[in-house]
Amino acid sequence: MPQMRIPAVFMRGGTSNALVFKREDLPGDESRWPALFLTAMGSPDPNGRQLNGMGGGISSLSKVCVIGPPTRDDADIDYSFFQIGVTDETVDTSGNCGNMSSAMGPFALDEGLVSAPPDGDEAVVRIHNTNTGKLIVGRFQAEDGKARVSGDFALDGVSGTGAAIRLEFLDPGGAGTGRLLPTGQALDTLDVPGVGPVEVSMVDAANPCVFVAAENIGRDGTALPDMLEADAECLAILERIRRAASLAMGIAETENGAGRIPSIPKVAMIFAPTDCSTLSGARQSAADYDIGIRMISIGRPHRAVPLTGGICLAVATRIPGSLPNRLARHGAGEIIVGHPSGTLSLDADVTVAPDGTVHARHGAVYRTARRMFEGHVLVPA
Repeated sequence: MPQMRIPAVFMRGGTSNALVFKREDLPGDESRWPALFLTAMGSPDPNGRQLNGMGGGISSLSKVCVIGPPTRDDADIDYSFFQIGVTDETVDTSGNCGNMSSAMGPFALDEGLVSAPPDGDEAVVRIHNTNTGKLIVGRFQAEDGKARVSGDFALDGVSGTGAAIRLEFLDPGGAGTGRLLPTGQALDTLDVPGVGPVEVSMVDAANPCVFVAAENIGRDGTALPDMLEADAECLAILERIRRAASLAMGIAETENGAGRIPSIPKVAMIFAPTDCSTLSGARQSAADYDIGIRMISIGRPHRAVPLTGGICLAVATRIPGSLPNRLARHGAGEIIVGHPSGTLSLDADVTVAPDGTVHARHGAVYRTARRMFEGHVLVPA
């Protein structure tokens, strides 16, 4: 069978990798995209390795991004994100990937989709994420008309250093449900089938998330991904909580329906700062971070933290009465999140009106990104 050659770029954005396509290079009939993306990534693979494609065998390495002309006046580009299943045929568009969002501005500049700033000036790209309908502003340095790659910014979970990219998620509340607090409350008790009543905070900022205190499900929260992977009981509990939250947040109407939307809400155990270890074996002191997190991504423990999950957590720590607000150490400046690979610094601007209404103005974070391969991806015709 002959193979189609489709122009593509393989990029790292934050702690994720993805195939990046320009919309103009893909079939005009978008109903053909899911099968094409699955084949390109090597899914479904019952062995979980995606050896017959470009995927890396885990959710953070099984992603596709499509970039096209803007469909709103306040944006420079449209960006659509596709989470590709590893062992199944899932092609999920229900949420955004914050990590890959960091690569979209550099991609647009390098591809000539936006104008290069004068040498020495900051490039600013306004990114319309079509999954959430939200605007993200990417700020980074340009060099000779291209995105600068080299720099001294170190990102936990990524080897080496790179040029910093500031991402600003504007008005991130309600990205998936239309409301920052989908149930109208900062704290809820879910009656979870097979588990019982569980206290949670359900927050929708950048992506919908449900946060549960690790101690409330009999864990201390500090387990690393491999340990969590081996804790089938814990993963099952978290998935039941995620599905119950999906119903409470109005994302799905039935538990089975919630199972068919695996990427949102994201579910995470959170915990107050405590001494623990990172994936590199380094010791992480309780003094190093303000709140700890272990997030599940498409049923598997994330090796860092999905960026949209981090943004949502940062916003949640600023919401009075929420579990993250209760567990976090509060101080001036940024919120430092402890995750399996190290720490992540975030900023969140949240206001509370006299009537108690909570509004998230923005969430911001710094990432790095790198174009690693450009050419054509081949898929059987």
